[in-house]
Amino acid sequence: MHRDETIKRLPLVTLYLSERCNSRCITCDYWRHGRTDLDLERVRALLPSFERLGTETILISGGEPLLNLQWAEIAQLLRARGLKLWLLTSGLSLAKHAHRAATLFDTITVSLDGTRPETYAAIRGLDAFDNVCAGIRAAAAAGAQVSVRVTLQRANYRELLGFVALARASGAQQVSFLAVDVANAHAFARAEASSLDLALRTDELNEFEHLVGEMEQVYAAEFRSGFIAESPSKMRRVLQYFRAVNGLGAFPGVRCNAPEFSAVVGADGSVKPCFFIPGPMNAIVKTDLEAVLNARPSTSLRAEIRAGKRPECARCVCSVWRELPTSYDLSLSHLRHA
Repeated sequence: MHRDETIKRLPLVTLYLSERCNSRCITCDYWRHGRTDLDLERVRALLPSFERLGTETILISGGEPLLNLQWAEIAQLLRARGLKLWLLTSGLSLAKHAHRAATLFDTITVSLDGTRPETYAAIRGLDAFDNVCAGIRAAAAAGAQVSVRVTLQRANYRELLGFVALARASGAQQVSFLAVDVANAHAFARAEASSLDLALRTDELNEFEHLVGEMEQVYAAEFRSGFIAESPSKMRRVLQYFRAVNGLGAFPGVRCNAPEFSAVVGADGSVKPCFFIPGPMNAIVKTDLEAVLNARPSTSLRAEIRAGKRPECARCVCSVWRELPTSYDLSLSHLRHA
């Protein structure tokens, strides 16, 4: 029987407020090529679509969304419509805007890829470790629900346990971990495939496995409470991913239905089914997001994803599954990866 691929309800929408970024990450090319910001009036034009689609939560992302000079006005506009807001930021300017951000966003997630200034600078390209940690502390002190997101790679995997301690000391309420994406050539606006040097090498896998085991013992309470977003078994999926990158086994199985309850709207108006899969070339929204999502190119793409025909899905580092119909809870206990 043919499945209806139309979207009637969209609890979560990701808005890229900017394609620009003030980090210089080795894993990402937004800072090299980003030029566009999403303006307030274009967001205002989307409000009727959000209402028709029953949207509950807006994830504000980028690039670095706080580079958009209208970020606070956009957030205020969305909150006035009863939408819950989740900010994903590099944290470079969070200390400056901590109080305002805490009043506007239900949840703030800060990307932090080192526990020492040297590690942070090697990955992020800037000497800004202390500044980012100050931003996390300031946002937490202002009453924000703050989480830390870590992208594990060769340059920082030995600091695995230290990230948990640092997140706790900084006042964050949760820490989560992802493997660096080296299998999807165009993730994070990359113009070409990422270097394998970002991923753990064969001779480092046993050490990482030992660290995951140590983490499970030392931080058993943090796993149980959800302070560490992933379960021990999901941490071992990170190890399985790095094994697969080195040709030592299959990639972890992926169960994901994110395109059925969420969509990504770029700063240029482009509409994608998720962070990692480009949308159809003509999927550009001006006012009617529902019409773009339910046009034939988009429904065909979702059917292709559902059928397991997209290579990006087989190697995804950030799969998410929600039972449908679903609401999108922004409590940190809910922000866990499938």
